[in-house]
Amino acid sequence: MTEIYTQYTYEKKWQKTSEKEALRIIAEEMPETDAESTLKYILSQIEKGKTVTLGECRFRSTAA
Repeated sequence: MTEIYTQYTYEKKWQKTSEKEALRIIAEEMPETDAESTLKYILSQIEKGKTVTLGECRFRSTAA
């Protein structure tokens, strides 16, 4: 399973995030979207080494 790290634009450090917490963040940042589908997309992209930005929050698979 891919580890999820998040960072809000005003933060300096990446935080390890659970899928449950990631779903909450997605629902908070983009309330009009389907959080489950959005999380699946984010996971597919971060597995490729990409960083995904959603509103004020960024997602990636490593903390470095």
